[in-house]
Amino acid sequence: MQTKFPLSQINDPNIKDANDILRSCVHCGFCNSSCPTYLLMGDELDGPRGRIYLIKEMLENDRPASPVDVKHLDRCLGCLSCMTACPSGVNYMHLMEYGRRHIEQTYRRSFFERLVRNFLGVVLPNPKIFKFMLGLAVIFRGFKKFLPRNLRKTAHYVSNLKIQGKVVTPNRYMPISKHKYRVGMLTGCVQSQLNPEINKATIRLLNRHGCEVIVIEDVECCGALNLHLGQKAKAFKHIKSNVDAWCNEAERSKLDAIIVNTSGCGTTVKDYGHLLRDDEKYSQKAKNISLLSVDIIEFISRIGLRGTSIEEKLTVAYQAPCSLQHGQLIRDEPLELLKACGFEVVVPNHEDLCCGAAGTYHILQGKLSEELQTKKIKSLVECSPDIIATGNVGCMMQLKTSETNILSFPVVHTVELLDWGTGGPKPPSMN
Repeated sequence: MQTKFPLSQINDPNIKDANDILRSCVHCGFCNSSCPTYLLMGDELDGPRGRIYLIKEMLENDRPASPVDVKHLDRCLGCLSCMTACPSGVNYMHLMEYGRRHIEQTYRRSFFERLVRNFLGVVLPNPKIFKFMLGLAVIFRGFKKFLPRNLRKTAHYVSNLKIQGKVVTPNRYMPISKHKYRVGMLTGCVQSQLNPEINKATIRLLNRHGCEVIVIEDVECCGALNLHLGQKAKAFKHIKSNVDAWCNEAERSKLDAIIVNTSGCGTTVKDYGHLLRDDEKYSQKAKNISLLSVDIIEFISRIGLRGTSIEEKLTVAYQAPCSLQHGQLIRDEPLELLKACGFEVVVPNHEDLCCGAAGTYHILQGKLSEELQTKKIKSLVECSPDIIATGNVGCMMQLKTSETNILSFPVVHTVELLDWGTGGPKPPSMN
């Protein structure tokens, strides 16, 4: 794609990067064929190629974002299936980040939009505030009918949620077999409160495989939620805090890996090196953290699964999170590990398409999210499984919150099944 950025703009490292990304696009349109919103809407501007043109026009002309720009860029899930389909290696993820930031800097949203986006950007990344809001949701569950429709579904889900187990606290969790590895772990902001059992299963699995697990008090939200809302300052504050905390721990004693069990977070942590590449103080430290970061599935595949013990013949339908299969290119490993535990694994039709969760997308773009949710649930039900497994708490929540398609089988995190399959307890949601 031809670009015409003036030299004065190219001196900005972010604009230079955007220019390089734009020039790598050859207009082929393969991305559109894999884009969930393009397949739903049929509008060129609701596909990656159209959005690339919108971002190019905004940045190249250094003009404020228009309502048309905002409408179509907001509709992007950020699922990154276009990056898997692209033969030219266009880094759509980074280009969208520049587009979102430009919108937040140059466009004034309605009062209600600003209120909701700021609310999400403050509450979700902060476990203490989020926990408080969960309590309020339970107390005032009778008032959720007065909320806007896009917030009502989420309020209904959290107000009726039966949270099992206590939150994992900062500590050293020692291995129960020969000590082989020392790893840090990101417990997640939303996940740690909505489903503490995922972190517990992760720690048990790692301890069983010879890992000392370090959960650090100063590690905060990974920054993904704020980043995807275009809130750069808030996102970078979380990112730098985490880099400092993990680097300090690594200086005390070597870390072999940083384990992430929420794939959306993992995609962002692996990108810390790029995000802070121009920061003199943090660039090398952030790069080191990105290199250490691995998804729990990736790590167990690397060191080898052992001690499988499942005797029940159960069929697992595996829902691949976009951030895992497209963002981190981890596709076959979850299937192989589940099969190694003795599960029969089936994959739904259109496995590469998003379920519609996409961070805060299911709140901000409720109608499109529900259409994708319905398609995904239908494809999973057609598999006739005993269990649905996925690697991201957002996907788990999305599959459980449909008002019209109620699943009759449990939805669990993949790591819960791997924990059970190697000698841990049966996932509570299956009891």
